[in-house]
Amino acid sequence: MTSKPQDPQLQRLVLVTGPSGAGRSTAINALEDIGYETIDNLPLGMLERLFTGPALPRPMALGLDVRNRDFSQQALIAALDLLQATSGLAPELLYLDCAPHTLQRRYSETRRRHPLAPAETPMDGIRREIDLLGPIRARADILIDTSTLPPHALRTKIERWFAPDSGQKLGLSVQSFSYKRGLPLGVDMVFDCRFLKNPYWDPDLRGLDGQSDKVAAYIAQDERFDIFFDQLQTMVLTLLPAYLAEGRAHFSIGFGCTGGQHRSVFTSERLVEALAQQGWQVSIRHRELDRRAELAEQGAPVGRKED
Repeated sequence: MTSKPQDPQLQRLVLVTGPSGAGRSTAINALEDIGYETIDNLPLGMLERLFTGPALPRPMALGLDVRNRDFSQQALIAALDLLQATSGLAPELLYLDCAPHTLQRRYSETRRRHPLAPAETPMDGIRREIDLLGPIRARADILIDTSTLPPHALRTKIERWFAPDSGQKLGLSVQSFSYKRGLPLGVDMVFDCRFLKNPYWDPDLRGLDGQSDKVAAYIAQDERFDIFFDQLQTMVLTLLPAYLAEGRAHFSIGFGCTGGQHRSVFTSERLVEALAQQGWQVSIRHRELDRRAELAEQGAPVGRKED
């Protein structure tokens, strides 16, 4: 399916729903990265009040699922009808679908209880939720099956379908990674940051990451960084218009270091900032930082950090 053409005079609104574990949080984060004002788990009763004032300068995305305190099949359908009848709004329903056995595996990996079956097996809750959402799935404007999609692939689909129309037709993504865990899949261009001075060997910086001002200052003081980054920026800004002219739909750049914590993270952040200043819309992902955050949420050991 494709996204509806948008009237620039209307407030664009994307409603994101689907069974728990299908990737709603990933989709919401991707929409936020491309410029949407996002709210997750907004009570349905507040929808009408949210759009009583003037249109917002940015498109909006709302995450809706069974954990909303006033969620019901009837309430969500009524909310959809209300939004579609609201003057000045262009609502779209994005439904993230997923096979039951894949949802069961994801719950098994995270050891979480299903919100609709806290005292039963996850599959009991999964079946119950899929039945509950059946009529809502039938109303979807855009349906994405995430059964075989890793998070970065889902983000790419979201970027392609929902990026605000700024004239840019090339989807850009930048990510940091650790060479110890291998190269990311689907990266078009990779830069090795292991030649830069390593903050890991400073005890005060070891526990921080490349988003920290202290780590940023430490790496920026390396006399090789400015030379490297100036040439990197010049090359990327030269190549992107050429790839766009050739009809490329997406281009991905990776920055690697030993642990994916300091140098690659900082350089990724700097490039995204530089590209944004030139008018390019870019999504960013820090693979190892995301992985550690997920492990920490699950209560699993994170392991030794080494950049």
